[in-house]
Amino acid sequence: MYQLNVSILTLFPEMFPGPLGHSLAGKALVKKEWNLNTVNIRDFSNLNHQKVDDSPLGGGHGLIMRPDIIDAALTKTAAQHKNPKFIYFSPRGTPLTQIKVNEILSRSEEADFILLCGRYEGVDQRVIDHWNMEEISIGDYILSGGELAA
Repeated sequence: MYQLNVSILTLFPEMFPGPLGHSLAGKALVKKEWNLNTVNIRDFSNLNHQKVDDSPLGGGHGLIMRPDIIDAALTKTAAQHKNPKFIYFSPRGTPLTQIKVNEILSRSEEADFILLCGRYEGVDQRVIDHWNMEEISIGDYILSGGELAA
């Protein structure tokens, strides 16, 4: 039997499984019908206090997640997955609809999923482009971070 494998890269791994640990998703997780792995992005920072943010390249307002740290986390995580598909939750992404969910799930037997949860003003676009991430928006409202979307 195929097992869906999902890794969530986050600054707050303690937020998981959260709602995913309940209801049908939680029952399936307990039955090991799917596997959830959380990756603490801070573990890939060698800066003081495990800092992960910096000013955007070329300037701009706010801070973004450092591309070198995100890349290191993605590299290690991707090596542990079969044909990983990368998803980044972003307000500018493709809206998440039932049709989109069905499309994603139809690929689940061919690929594992790595979900990147952004914080601050987001993630450096170079990371999104390099990893060929699919950007998905769960709606037209503001969240504190990608964890709630995941």
